[in-house]
Amino acid sequence: MTPAEWSAMSDSLFSAAIAVYSIAVLMFSAELAFGRHGSVRASRHPATVEVPVGASLPRAERRIGEESPPPNARSASTHRWGLAGLALTALGAVLHAGVLVTRSAATGRVPWGNMYEFGTASVLIGVVAYLVVATRVPGVRRIGAFVLGLAIFGLALIGLYLYAAAGPLIAALRSDWLAVHVSAAIISFGIFMVSGVASALYLVRIRHEKRNPDDDARPRTGLAGRLPTVAALDRVAHRTAVFGFPIWTFAVIAGAIWAESAWGRFWGWDPKETWAFISWVLYAVYLHARTTAGWRGKPAAWINLLAFASLVFNLLFVNLVSTGLHSYGGVE
Repeated sequence: MTPAEWSAMSDSLFSAAIAVYSIAVLMFSAELAFGRHGSVRASRHPATVEVPVGASLPRAERRIGEESPPPNARSASTHRWGLAGLALTALGAVLHAGVLVTRSAATGRVPWGNMYEFGTASVLIGVVAYLVVATRVPGVRRIGAFVLGLAIFGLALIGLYLYAAAGPLIAALRSDWLAVHVSAAIISFGIFMVSGVASALYLVRIRHEKRNPDDDARPRTGLAGRLPTVAALDRVAHRTAVFGFPIWTFAVIAGAIWAESAWGRFWGWDPKETWAFISWVLYAVYLHARTTAGWRGKPAAWINLLAFASLVFNLLFVNLVSTGLHSYGGVE
C-alpha cells in the first residue's frame, strides 16, 4: 500500500473507533441506569450485633465486600450490557491502536510527532488503563460511561481542530529522544485521565451520600446513587495516580536531557517546561495530601482534578497560544 492509502485507512479507523466507543457508552449507560447497585457501604451501626440464630442482617448492617443477594433477571440483563460495553471498548481500543499503526506505516516514523497524534495516543492509553482497571476490579466498571464519554469528546476535538496530514517530522523533533520522552508523556497523560475521571465521580458520589445519609437502607435511585462506592472511586483515583506519577517524572527528566542535547541546557523555564513542572508538583501534592490527615477525601480529589487540568492546559496552551521553544503542534 502507498503512504496515501495507509493515511486514508488511519483516518477511517479513527472514525470507526469513535463509533464503537459511542455504542459502548450506550451499553455502559444502560447498565448504569437500570442495573442494581451491587456494593454496600459500611454499616453505621456497631460492628458487633446480636442476631438470633438463622436470622439475617438488614441490608444496612452488611459489611463491605459481603456477597449481595443473587441477582434477579433484570440485574443479570444489565450485567450483560456492562460486559457488552467492556467488549466493545476492547474492540474500539483495537481500532484505535490501528489508527496509530497505520499512521506510522504512512509516515515511516513513530506516530506521535504532532498534537493530533499525541492526543490520539494519549486517549488510547486512557482507554486501555480503564480496561485494565475494570477487568481487575469489576465493581468500578460503571465508570466506563464517563471515561469513554471523555475519550469520545477528546477524540472529536482532536479530529476537528488538531488534525494534521501524515508527513515527516519537523527538524526539531528528529531525535531518538522523541520515542523516549514523548512515549512516557503519552502513557502518563492517559493514566492520569482515568485518575481524573475517578476523582470527579468521587466528588459527585460523596455529595450524593451527604444529601442522602440513609441511602443504605433503601434501593438506590438517581445516577449518583448507582456509581461505585466512595472508597472504590478514591482507590482507583489514587492507585492510577501512583502508577502514572513515576512515568511522568521520567518524562520530565527525559525532556530535560533532550533539551540539553538540542539546546545546550537542561532547563530554561520555557512555558512547556514550566507547566510540566507545575503538573509534577500538583501530582506530588495530591499523593502527599492523599496520606495526610485533614487533606484526604474532597481536598485531595480537587487537587487531582487541578493537576489533570494543568496537563490539558499545557498541551493546548503551549502549542496553540504561547510562544516558546516547544511551540510546534503540527496543526494544519
